[in-house]
Amino acid sequence: MSKSFGFDTLGLHAGFTPDDRHGSRAVPIHQTTSYMFHDTEHAAALYNLEVGGHLYTRISNPTIGVLENRMAALDEGVAAVAVATGMSAVFLSVLALCSQGDHIVASSQMYGGNINLLEHTMSRFGVTTSFVDPTDHDAIAAAIQPNTKMVFGEVIGNPGLDVMDISAVAEIAHAAGVPLVIDATLNTPYLMKPLKHGANIVIHSLTKWIGGHGVAMGGIIVDGG
Repeated sequence: MSKSFGFDTLGLHAGFTPDDRHGSRAVPIHQTTSYMFHDTEHAAALYNLEVGGHLYTRISNPTIGVLENRMAALDEGVAAVAVATGMSAVFLSVLALCSQGDHIVASSQMYGGNINLLEHTMSRFGVTTSFVDPTDHDAIAAAIQPNTKMVFGEVIGNPGLDVMDISAVAEIAHAAGVPLVIDATLNTPYLMKPLKHGANIVIHSLTKWIGGHGVAMGGIIVDGG
């Protein structure tokens, strides 16, 4: 959907076009694990990633795809991946960027789950983290090492409510050739879009303000391209 549409329109309609056959205005719930193939050639093309389509719901699902496309549109990213929880989104982002022996520079004023993941869980995998004051830009620059693979912080710190200068920190990270990963759970794309200020990847816990109702869990990773 065109980014010329307003935020409310994108929030209601982005990522979904009603099909001509059924015409459902609401997004259908595709409660399935597997999908039909036209023939063996079609199956082979799907598995070889030569054509778009769905293979298995663990990988992709039409209903989840609407959520992913809608969140990518709201954050003005190129694509998104939805996962089970916000912590899953953080963990998978770290795994995608870091390997044994790598290093992370992270805000010291983050959600406790994020700090515990980096300090205790990732250290078991040989990934170390330097925690710094997110408002001290000199400290952030000084903490970056040759093996640093990401700078990580929150737009609004949880629970201290400190605000990171995304543009300034992005400039520091990019000068070192390092991506900036931002947890934007507390602000949502309605209040601020980190990708427009230089972040490379944005993470949300959908359980909080995106869901807004406290009855479902989810997380999402939005890629800035």
